[in-house]
Amino acid sequence: MRIATWNVNSITARLPRVLAWLESTGTDVLCLQETKCSAEQFPADELRELGYESVVNATGRWNGVALVSRLGLDDVTMGLPGGPEYEGAQEPRAISATCGPVRVWSVYVPNGREVDHAHYAYKLEWLAALKAAAAGDAADARPFAVLGDFNVAPADEDVWDPALFEGATHVTPAERAALTALRGTGLSDVMPRPLKYDRPYTFWDYRQLRFPKNKGMRIDLVYGNTAFTAAVKDSYVDREERKGKGASDHAPVVVDLDA
Repeated sequence: MRIATWNVNSITARLPRVLAWLESTGTDVLCLQETKCSAEQFPADELRELGYESVVNATGRWNGVALVSRLGLDDVTMGLPGGPEYEGAQEPRAISATCGPVRVWSVYVPNGREVDHAHYAYKLEWLAALKAAAAGDAADARPFAVLGDFNVAPADEDVWDPALFEGATHVTPAERAALTALRGTGLSDVMPRPLKYDRPYTFWDYRQLRFPKNKGMRIDLVYGNTAFTAAVKDSYVDREERKGKGASDHAPVVVDLDA
């Protein structure tokens, strides 16, 4: 069984690449983030033609998450139970479902913007709500994982130059403590192997030739419970999908399971 997570930075802009990638890799379940579309605009028909069902939590131009599966989509939960609101609304940043033998969440954690910004406090509240909501599934005997763009680099080794990020979001002690608390529910970081270089970054900014220079970050994560991690046979970052015209600024993270 092959599961992947990918911040596509607009499913509309990336659709040809996503369809070709699904067909070439044989991925069974794909967690998408930053779809940047409404639910009505989501390309469910095109995915269905490839044999995939889909569910989407999206309201318009920003944010948006989805699950794409050829193993079924049961017990779907839209949104983050108990999640905080931002500017009077709960943003579409989480969706979960059971796909065959595995329960998965696709999450798009708030960016946080700047440490003194209200969005940063919202980010920490959101991560605390994620921990509370995921705890039950994490303790389950069946394989379970939270996958997505966490907008947090778990360790200094997960950014290309830690000194440049000092005092900025994505690396603060509070954000990393929130990830530690999430793992404390019984989840472990499924570390992908690098296909090039020593560290498996997942995001490279479009600016200043960051990708060719490998000035990246590992912020797209897979956190699995004991049953999930015990079934992992391989995991890698498909950095080939970050190459070329029309690529997202994130690469897919792929996990192969013996489930």
